[in-house]
Amino acid sequence: MITALTLHNWKSFDKGTLLIDQITFLIGTNASGKSNIVDALIFLSRLSAGDRLSEVCKSIRGGIDQIIRRGRDVASIEVVFKSGGTKYKYKLDFSVSNAEAFVNAESLEVATRDNIWRNLFDTDALTSHAISNQIIARFDKDRPGPRKGISLRRDITVLSQVQGQNVLKIIKDGAKAALESFANIYVLDPTPGRMRDYVQLSETLNSDGSNVAGVIAAISEDESRNFETILTKYVSKLPEKDIRKIWAERVGRFKDTAMLYCREDWGDAEDSMEIDARSMSDGTLRFIAIIVALLTRTSDSLIVIEEIDNGLHPSRAGELVYALTEIAKNGDFDVLCTTHNPVLIDELSTEVLDSVSCVTREGSHGSATIFRLTNRPNFLRELARYTPGNMMTKNILTS
Repeated sequence: MITALTLHNWKSFDKGTLLIDQITFLIGTNASGKSNIVDALIFLSRLSAGDRLSEVCKSIRGGIDQIIRRGRDVASIEVVFKSGGTKYKYKLDFSVSNAEAFVNAESLEVATRDNIWRNLFDTDALTSHAISNQIIARFDKDRPGPRKGISLRRDITVLSQVQGQNVLKIIKDGAKAALESFANIYVLDPTPGRMRDYVQLSETLNSDGSNVAGVIAAISEDESRNFETILTKYVSKLPEKDIRKIWAERVGRFKDTAMLYCREDWGDAEDSMEIDARSMSDGTLRFIAIIVALLTRTSDSLIVIEEIDNGLHPSRAGELVYALTEIAKNGDFDVLCTTHNPVLIDELSTEVLDSVSCVTREGSHGSATIFRLTNRPNFLRELARYTPGNMMTKNILTS
């Protein structure tokens, strides 16, 4: 599970570190840099497939030409993560040239029992005589003396090339743990307009939530009743209507497609009505996708939800925070949410409030920075006068 993400010369960031807890909220004004942090997590997720670095960069919002901060030659991403109780630190420096991306430096470290970082591998500094598409990686060994260098491709991360090398098991285990941690990053941005059609059965929810009906309908009969009960429990508290049940039905000749349904009323059983996704509100569909994502993710995942409160009435903010906190705790995974909603921030417990990070742009070059809300100078003095939500609306956090 990722616990810290440090960006240097990444898009709008000169340098900034985001600390990630079980529930983390990311706040900031429009164009402050919140989405650039999400892009960095998407970048890591796509690295896990072992694709060429150029292809990964091109798939990120803005494309390969905008991924490195303007006026800089090299960007770096550093990640601290835990796997099976072991802590690791991974760092990647890369550059872009002629619409191609290359590794400039890369390293993986593991924390010992004494909490000292042990280098599992790193790379030699590039020289003018180096082969442009090759980089020398040096792997740890169990005996003293110089480490033998292995020439590897620069257009693919060393991390993705470790398993094919004759190296220590601890190194292969560390590389596998890193790639699995990155693969467990899941970014959700529900698009209600894509959730209203009949869809194929599926085991994994799309990032836009479009196949949510197919995911619900694909759950086994033994588990479906309990799943629908839990889903209804959380979603029913968010809309103004009383939602009595949410479910998906298999349809078609081969029962391989599904439609989403709900039963709603206004407190009078005689007015109860069953409707399908085509008649549901955007807000209801968004919340169904969010809760389904939370209920179906595996442990050790990092779920990223952009604009979590989009379509949420302020009176329901507390219910949403409760659902996020309870499901994440029960599922043993982390949730990172971006939000502009001051009411939502005011609903956070003291414990969760300590996990709110603020992103701002400052200086003549508009460099983005990250800081923990509770670490802000004079935070306690400001808290005596304003709620955290008031600090957002009065732009106190950007001053």
